[in-house]
Amino acid sequence: MALVRSTAPPLFSTSAAFFFFLSSNPARRIRLSRVSLLFSFPRRPIHAHRILAMAETSSPTHRHTNRLASEHSPYLLQHAHNPVDWYPWGEEAFEKARRGNIPIFLSIGYSTCHWCHVMEVESFENEEVARMLNDWFVSIKVDREERPDVDKVYMTYVQALYGGGGWPLSVFLSPSLKPLMGGTYFPPDDKYGRPGFKTVLRKVKEAWENKSEMLEKGATLAIEQLSEALSTTANSRKLSDDLSENSTERCAEQLASGYDPKFGGFGSAPKFPRPVEANLMLYESKKLMENGKVAEANTYLKMVCHSLQCMARGGVHDHIGGGFHRYSVDECWHVPHFEKMLYDQGQLANVYLDTFLITQDNFYASVARDILDYLRRDMVGKEGEIYSAEDADSAEYEGASRKKEGAFYIWTSKEVEDILGDSASLFKSHYYIKSSGNCDLSRMSDPHNEFKGQNVLIEKKEVPSMAVKSGLSVDEYSHVLGSCRQRLFDVRSKRPRPHLDDKVIVSWNGLAISAFARASKILKAEAKESKLYFPVVGCDPSDYLDVAEKAASFIKSKLYDTHTHRLQHSFRNGPSTAPGFLDDHAFLISGLLDLYEYGGKTEWLSWAIELQAAQDELFLDKEGGGYFNTPGEDPSVLLRVKEDYDGAEPSGNSVSAINLIRLSSLVSSERSDNYKRTAEHLLAVFEKRLKEQIIAVPLMCCAADMLSEPCRKQVVLAGDKSSSEFDAMVAAVHAFYDPNRMVILIDPSDKDEMEFWDNNNANLGLIAKNSSKDKKATAHVCQDFICSAPVTDLDALRLLLSKKTGSTSSS
Repeated sequence: MALVRSTAPPLFSTSAAFFFFLSSNPARRIRLSRVSLLFSFPRRPIHAHRILAMAETSSPTHRHTNRLASEHSPYLLQHAHNPVDWYPWGEEAFEKARRGNIPIFLSIGYSTCHWCHVMEVESFENEEVARMLNDWFVSIKVDREERPDVDKVYMTYVQALYGGGGWPLSVFLSPSLKPLMGGTYFPPDDKYGRPGFKTVLRKVKEAWENKSEMLEKGATLAIEQLSEALSTTANSRKLSDDLSENSTERCAEQLASGYDPKFGGFGSAPKFPRPVEANLMLYESKKLMENGKVAEANTYLKMVCHSLQCMARGGVHDHIGGGFHRYSVDECWHVPHFEKMLYDQGQLANVYLDTFLITQDNFYASVARDILDYLRRDMVGKEGEIYSAEDADSAEYEGASRKKEGAFYIWTSKEVEDILGDSASLFKSHYYIKSSGNCDLSRMSDPHNEFKGQNVLIEKKEVPSMAVKSGLSVDEYSHVLGSCRQRLFDVRSKRPRPHLDDKVIVSWNGLAISAFARASKILKAEAKESKLYFPVVGCDPSDYLDVAEKAASFIKSKLYDTHTHRLQHSFRNGPSTAPGFLDDHAFLISGLLDLYEYGGKTEWLSWAIELQAAQDELFLDKEGGGYFNTPGEDPSVLLRVKEDYDGAEPSGNSVSAINLIRLSSLVSSERSDNYKRTAEHLLAVFEKRLKEQIIAVPLMCCAADMLSEPCRKQVVLAGDKSSSEFDAMVAAVHAFYDPNRMVILIDPSDKDEMEFWDNNNANLGLIAKNSSKDKKATAHVCQDFICSAPVTDLDALRLLLSKKTGSTSSS
């Protein structure tokens, strides 16, 4: 995450809090609530410049090389030639600190973090700073994406003590790894009456030399208090009925109160896509529609549609190459922080797919394709693995010694004119391109004139109105725009690319697997006459299922031990040493369930069940309820947290609750009841959060409502899975938005499949066995333990699914 632009000079609030802490009693009690800890967003200061004087990573010679050179993490490798004597997180560094009673300086970031790059250039490549660090501290570098467990401990500390946080995270530890004090980004020298990094280092050195015992005691107390505050347990094993049934309504009302009717989104600048908000609003809209409250349902749906349209037309969307940037610094989704994260792409693709299902408007389908085609082109490896992120920064030209944020993505008016010729005028008008630069739509867009003369493409008006103005049909106009985007893409491809973080993170792959799998069937409902324009490729939707299966296969073959049932967190040139965390299990299980439901093999469902058992063994608090984020096996990780905040990524507990509910409708008897009981206990753990800060947990609200349903709808499709008839029936089922439905695909002629169902739910196996033998596909729609008469005709199935419940039913 980059620092947020500000019109004011830098005010390093974490630095100020840091010195207040140094001058006070470190043993003072931490005052923290789960709300301030998990719901706060790190808003940090800005330098007036964004240009980085960075050494080229391709340089053949280096004055310095440290231990990070042998690591696999792209972020650690970026620091392998700093003069700082960096250590990776591990026993070698801990032992040196203990042996010499030396404090630790811990720096946490990630490879596509703009302000991590800034602090590296300003401080970690500075010989004077390096000497101070090398002489007085043991310096440790951590990639937060590789070790989210380590990051969570110290980010929690900084947020709890100082009220904010972010990356780079800078924390000073005792040799026993307890946090003494910390902050985020520090400039190298004192500015604006605030301390710089060199001053900070001197002050910490002096404090440790003179007050080490007091600091150590204060750190121990801080960890104890954090551990107590985060060890949430449930007094009851079940959420109150009232809270279950009304949670989505209350959350939707609160979100709606913060809705921006002009530019869309829920909240003010900076604007982050938070897909869980749209998930909740779509869910509640459907619920209202089913209860006959049409006007209210449409109000919420329009909020989502308007927000998604504004995002897609804004500069936060990469109009030339597809996909979405991390966030916009202004209220109008225009000037973004330019990094692209996999977790955003997977979730946003799913939200656009859901909105397409509800509205049947091909606009949303094309944006989903835009995202997925970007991933397929730029983010998928040779073995099907899906990479993590692309940086915001890149060189302006080959061989440049400086990198600049957004350099790869922005355009001058003259560049566009030279490339597009006669079409330039139309294109410039459509994307608000000006010779003076177009980052002027908000005072927050470019307060320091960093993008003067540059343009970030944005559609201020929709295509139909612009087509009328130009005297062209919508198709002709769209064709011209697509052709122009293709030509700009070809030119842009010759620019120095932003850094690609080719680390494979299991949790983020799980989110992308879900999107690709769902798109493979949902997009078959696109209007046949619809046309697609660059950067959308226009592939057969079935191709997306292949992408999802290859990504799942990569994880299973490279990061999963079939004997121990242990999952590893990430892969780059081999598996990481970090174990799979809660999010890895929960997000992957969710992706596998979607992969199975949308046409994948039963082996994915079997693996999901296996992973759920491993998750329960490693993370479940069997007495207190809910899941911890770590297995608790690494003594160097001082806190086990039960996370609930549905932020840029949903929480592992929210996703787990939904997974358990879905699994409960697939297996029978005691196993089904056990899944439900675990989900009920989990939600009870977060009852206070659902009562007091419901806007923080929209996806958990959906889980609570799902659990209140007496019985989920089941659609059992039996037949030859390889047949076109079966595939068409799967697509027909998924042409309806229904988050309270489970789709079960069974081939009764497959012995292995039938054995799976005999072992997990014999009733479903029996339904498949009794299906019509002379038909390639038969559908059974079941709810409240009653199934409709089987249908083999697509129109009959669509009619059945369009009803609230199957009205014609038999036992």
